[in-house]
Amino acid sequence: MNDDVYHLIVGILDSLLWDGDLIGEENLPQNGPAVFIANHLATNGPIGAMCTLPMRLYPWIAADMVDREKAADYLRWDFIERTLKLKPPLSMLVARLLSRITVPLLSSFGTIPAFQGYDDIQGALKTSVDLLKEGKCVFVFPEDPKLPVDEATKMTPFKKGFTRLGELFYTETGECLRFFPVIVHESRKVFVEKPVIFNPKFPPAQERLRIKNLLEAQIRRKYIEVSIEGYMGVIQPD
Repeated sequence: MNDDVYHLIVGILDSLLWDGDLIGEENLPQNGPAVFIANHLATNGPIGAMCTLPMRLYPWIAADMVDREKAADYLRWDFIERTLKLKPPLSMLVARLLSRITVPLLSSFGTIPAFQGYDDIQGALKTSVDLLKEGKCVFVFPEDPKLPVDEATKMTPFKKGFTRLGELFYTETGECLRFFPVIVHESRKVFVEKPVIFNPKFPPAQERLRIKNLLEAQIRRKYIEVSIEGYMGVIQPD
């Protein structure tokens, strides 16, 4: 899919599903390479972020979403039953019908299949580094769906596998990769903050934790801040 078709589809999705606001546009990079990291917020995170950010993005995606044999069951569990609240057997029927559209669409969208295990993630890392070397922008939603959701932020803790992009990119190019925190809020506002930049002077294991912890903390802090501001706006005294 070329960039023009990508932006056309994103524009249609934005008008139908999102129509939100971008805040912090001055923090966006003028060009790639860059990695964007966002909260998932159920289906709102990927939809809101992709529809709002103006550049072409190559998102990591659960590998089952682009697997013709596994996509329907993944959609049933992740979207049809959890979000739409449909019950079996209707949920599976709807998921099978929907997967006929989503699998080819997502495959052509430039998504990067990311598996769960350490060994399996190597393909996503390699594909991402190749794209970054071309000056592209990669998008990752690194929450761990197996861990409990925090009520204040609607987030689960981040996995840190994506942080290896920093050292891999530096090894191949000698350049320090930028990781931009993106906060998607249920008020349909998307915030972009200043990047966390890979530091090659730190030991690799320490640097991975630093990047993961900083990004996760920034996204959690901003989400809570926006939620509090919205709540205070509702209860302003007469």
